Amino acid sequence: MAALKIRRIDCNESASTKHLAALQERMSHNQADIVSPSSRKLTQAVFGQPLTPLKVVEKICLDVKAKGLAAVLKYTEQFDKATVTAKTLRVSHEELVKAYQSASSEFLDCIRRLRDNIMQFQIGLLAKDATLPLSEHYELQLRYRPLRRVGICIPGGAAAYPSSLLMTVCPAQAAEVPEIVVVMPPTSNGANNLDMLAACHLLGVKEVYRVGGAQAVAALAYGVEGLPAVDMIVGPGNVFVSTAKQFVSNQVAIDCLAGPSEVIVVADETAQADFIALDLIAQAEHSPGVAILITWHAELLVEVEKHIVKQLAHLERGELAKAALEDYGCMILTKDKAEAIEIVNSLACEHLHIQTRDPEGFADKVDNAGAIFIGQFTPVALGDYAAGPSHVLPTGGSSRYASGLSANDFRKKTSIVNFTKTGLREVADDVILLAKKEGLTGHAASVQIRLRETLAARPPKKVVKPAVVAKK
Repeated sequence: MAALKIRRIDCNESASTKHLAALQERMSHNQADIVSPSSRKLTQAVFGQPLTPLKVVEKICLDVKAKGLAAVLKYTEQFDKATVTAKTLRVSHEELVKAYQSASSEFLDCIRRLRDNIMQFQIGLLAKDATLPLSEHYELQLRYRPLRRVGICIPGGAAAYPSSLLMTVCPAQAAEVPEIVVVMPPTSNGANNLDMLAACHLLGVKEVYRVGGAQAVAALAYGVEGLPAVDMIVGPGNVFVSTAKQFVSNQVAIDCLAGPSEVIVVADETAQADFIALDLIAQAEHSPGVAILITWHAELLVEVEKHIVKQLAHLERGELAKAALEDYGCMILTKDKAEAIEIVNSLACEHLHIQTRDPEGFADKVDNAGAIFIGQFTPVALGDYAAGPSHVLPTGGSSRYASGLSANDFRKKTSIVNFTKTGLREVADDVILLAKKEGLTGHAASVQIRLRETLAARPPKKVVKPAVVAKK
């Protein structure tokens, strides 16, 4: 394997500010250019010109919206090199059962154990209906109801991801969503993968469709023949899937911007270089994947790079990981821990792994990260596969304002307001005053007409402190 050429930024140098800004822009979804070379080549072949991901997505989504299933099947054949028909679009119940029956007991038991872990955590997160009563005045409620129909995008290009099924289906089931739809590309790692179909059946998913990419997102959003539209689209994916979800977000709800995977490892002299090397490789092998090391211990950079080169030579996806590290990886030497914290918050990455003398103390100062992994014995892989929080996390700097997927994202909040005549009198003057200030005299009149019978008998105002009661 050729020598590794991974970029470095030394914050002791005057040009570091410019280099950090360029790194942040490269990670940002605004630039949206984290695309594998094979994807670039394929999109150019399909459209006859080198389009940006946004232009590709726009063409696909508008085509699906206008032409329906025909466009979906056309793009599936062009991008996935697979022929899917109206009859074979949906995976049949018999196919799901057959896949389940052919799966190994070891695999199925693994899925069951991980499902139980995730469900236990996600059910514990569910917000409860709340009531704020004020006797003889009003009762205010906040009520939660699950979404009716949810679409889940599961990648199926470079690898099969039963973990993504678990981390999306389980939160939706914890929220009691009645209709869960899974879309996967018709590939050996997607809807043609028997283990993936077996996992769907074990989890109780009844609707599985052979479609992936931006065309799957568009089909879910707009609905096509044989695949009714959904109310929300979730799930990880490449830049085309992530961009497509943004594009249709005025039509359906979406989760966080879960695009190409990212990790920042923060380490000091107490960290183990061989651990860090594999932590960076683990993200890079997604190809593309962003992997960044931040430290104020210069010797660690040298040691980690040595271990990366050593490990890449022995890993099945070593060449892919190497390419991603050279394209999207970075090693940053900061002046001190305080500067490291500042950079972490600025980059606002998906995964943050803290391997320092006091990882909890460092984590307390971090505001922007999709998920934080504490200490040397908590590799990000645990969050990807086994821990309860979903691994669908905000990327591209969006953890500044977004959170990872959870059961509560699949539920709608509705407020219920119930005033008595006494309660109306208590607030009427204030409502009427503000309504008139805003020139909305109809609003004021709708209150005034209800006061005619009781205005003269209005009792003096009393201040009563309400109590919030959560319904069991």
